[in-house]
Amino acid sequence: MINRIKQLENVALNLEPNSDERAQALNKTLQYADTFLEELPTLPAYVMSNENGRSLYQSPITEGGIDMDTILTLLKSNVDKPGINPASGNHLGYIPGGGIFHSALGDYLADITNRYAGIFFASPGAVRMENMMLRWMADMVGYPETMGGNLTSGGSVSNLIGIVAARDAHNIQPEEIRKSVVYVTEHMHHSVGKALRIAGLKACVKRAVRVDQNYRMDPDALAQTIARDKKLGLNPWLIVASAGTTNTGSVDPMTPIGDIANANQLWLHVDGAYGAFFALCDEGKKILTGMDKSDSVIMDPHKTLFLPYGLGAVLVKDRQKLYESHYYQADYMQDSLEAVEEPSPADFSPELTKHFRGLRMWLPLKLLGVAPFRAALEEKMLLARYFYHKIQEIEGFEVGPYPDLSVVTYRYIPKRGNADDFNKRLVEEIHKDGRIFISSTLLDGEFVLRLAVAGFRTHLDTIDMALDILVQKVRYLEQNV
Repeated sequence: MINRIKQLENVALNLEPNSDERAQALNKTLQYADTFLEELPTLPAYVMSNENGRSLYQSPITEGGIDMDTILTLLKSNVDKPGINPASGNHLGYIPGGGIFHSALGDYLADITNRYAGIFFASPGAVRMENMMLRWMADMVGYPETMGGNLTSGGSVSNLIGIVAARDAHNIQPEEIRKSVVYVTEHMHHSVGKALRIAGLKACVKRAVRVDQNYRMDPDALAQTIARDKKLGLNPWLIVASAGTTNTGSVDPMTPIGDIANANQLWLHVDGAYGAFFALCDEGKKILTGMDKSDSVIMDPHKTLFLPYGLGAVLVKDRQKLYESHYYQADYMQDSLEAVEEPSPADFSPELTKHFRGLRMWLPLKLLGVAPFRAALEEKMLLARYFYHKIQEIEGFEVGPYPDLSVVTYRYIPKRGNADDFNKRLVEEIHKDGRIFISSTLLDGEFVLRLAVAGFRTHLDTIDMALDILVQKVRYLEQNV
């Protein structure tokens, strides 16, 4: 047995590279990253490909390894080339992600040290850091010291955690689900509906509250709908408002909605995954007034705090309600109950095993300060307004509402033919071109284009280029269709 153990040890030691091996692998990786960043301004924002990464299957996982150069070649060809390039400042579709360099340093250190950030006992410093980040966001929203929260993988899990807390706080029992009512708008993010389903609330009555001409929830319509449902003997319990919808960027009027929720003893959940961080700048803070009236709010640092994918946040005003929905104890974890000075993330989330996500957020904020983040957010709002005005100067284009934050909806009305078909072809031509990436949506049954300005690398020259490309592609289609 001793001989076999030693044999296995010799093979397993490959998992622990020496300093020279570490330096070689790290240098190649850093060179790859530096080349990517240097070339990024000239790389396409979108690449259409027939391969779409299929060559990865030609290099399966085997007993033996391959060299780092081959690995990086596979990565470049199959992962970093086809599809959307979310690191590009020319990514103007959906809600662009972030990916600032400094967060990568935090992730590197978090992975090397591998601190377990789920329980205070295991890593008090990691938990304090994550709680510190949550408190910073809570101050931004206007939540009291009684708040609790969790750094999640993103908005979908954040919505699930907030909705489960709301469900339990209102004691929604299985037999009551079919008469319990949730109030949303047609522009609610689909992850809210998914969260309701996962939380066992699929059968709830869902009311799509009327919106105004700017696609914001109408408070009068909300109040009337709640009153009508009460008369019908139903159980209104949850309102989901948006601090910036993905579809149109619209911000629901949260102050009157919060007052209605409070008067009727409903839980107000605010989906601020995209928009809540705009509260860092003065103009955004005015638009987002009323978030403090909510019972829970979500916000994604991997969107408008420009951090890499994989970092969301949920905040609940009453920490105890969040705790009661998610805590759990096990005999083998009894040691972790000793000397607990701060809440543990595992008590506020479905996750027990948890990556130390907070370091990717804390490090860049400490290193750079808040000022560049604040400036970038105001810049994105102004760029959206700039586009909104400039696109109207181009004959044939019409726009949707004035942007609340940094999403603009618009479309081209051709001189002949169907406008929906033309705009579909316009998107296709822009995707084939690849220099910029835009997305589309349906509004009031019409095919509409979207400009979403949320990348930290998106600046004035990007928007001017997008305007030029739109003109070029419209002219091409008008002449060739």
